[in-house]
Amino acid sequence: MNDKNSMSVMEAIRTRKSVRSFLDKPVEEEKLNEVLEAARLAPSAKNLQEWRFVVVRDPETKKIFAGQASGQAQLAEASVVIAACAETDERMMKCGQKAYPIDVALALDHITLAAAALGLGTCWIGGIDGQIVKQVLGIPEDIQLVGVMCLGYPADPSPVEKSRLPLEKVVKYEHW
Repeated sequence: MNDKNSMSVMEAIRTRKSVRSFLDKPVEEEKLNEVLEAARLAPSAKNLQEWRFVVVRDPETKKIFAGQASGQAQLAEASVVIAACAETDERMMKCGQKAYPIDVALALDHITLAAAALGLGTCWIGGIDGQIVKQVLGIPEDIQLVGVMCLGYPADPSPVEKSRLPLEKVVKYEHW
């Protein structure tokens, strides 16, 4: 969305937060498509674009997920839940890492930043049983589920102070 109401990438990075309570307000189709387009445009190893997404709006499905995910009510509250998957051959990169989890994580991060720029909130849910998600959504066994993300309007849109290590602690120049 290139309009005067959208924010810069750095503003989105500075203001995005994990949202754990959402308003009962649907995400407009245009905004949903914008965040999904951001994911589609993410970089991927060898440009294979192995990511696949299942968009869930059904209240009953979201309640099932919330009920088995360590009491994370935001799964039921969010307007949308996105199951981020990979259709992959589980190829290893030369650096020793599988490509698909990194590629899908990059796509999900694009979603978080696009969502923040559009006034939406997100929360990556790690405490959820992937087998239950795959079963409920009919995701084939050979498709890898990487993560589940809530998307919606935050109940509290105010920014939070981020506690991050100083740059000097996390960056080395030229060698360790």
